[in-house]
Amino acid sequence: MVEMSVDSIRVSVMNSQRVVILKETHSDRYLPIWIGPAEADAIAVKLQGISVPRPLTHDLLYSILNALGAKIKSILVNDLQNDTFFARIFVLANGKEIEIDSRPSDAIAIAVRAKVPIYAAEEVLDKAGIVFDSSGKPMHSHSEDEKRGISEEELRKLSAFTDFINSLDMKDLGGAGDVKD
Repeated sequence: MVEMSVDSIRVSVMNSQRVVILKETHSDRYLPIWIGPAEADAIAVKLQGISVPRPLTHDLLYSILNALGAKIKSILVNDLQNDTFFARIFVLANGKEIEIDSRPSDAIAIAVRAKVPIYAAEEVLDKAGIVFDSSGKPMHSHSEDEKRGISEEELRKLSAFTDFINSLDMKDLGGAGDVKD
């Protein structure tokens, strides 16, 4: 598991889809995850400290867990299959650790409310992680040895990110919670 933080939320100018950009805490490796507009707003609202008059769905879920005495410990983006990311929310309830299946966008929205660590599995970062070369050009983070464990079909399926990733510029990446068009 690799600790990550929310670097920014972006809107693709090509198709208006939202992408949350996670950044490895101790490295310059990034993980872009396509998310829905409601989830993007839920993450951005909390990160930017914006007050809303009524609780959003993620606020409600977080309040329910707290009222029941459960404590969110962390979240993990644990898998990537067929262009779909998967996540787990780790909760401590009644003295037991419970793993809850989640979409990464919902898990991240909960994590920013609970102020808990966000992790990504190394295998996910090997498949979809991005680093930038010295000129600021994005490239996949895996080495040739690691790439052998990823099928050509998986790499081709990840090409959905290619247009968006190629439009990124290292100096374009901002601080936590930035919302960029």
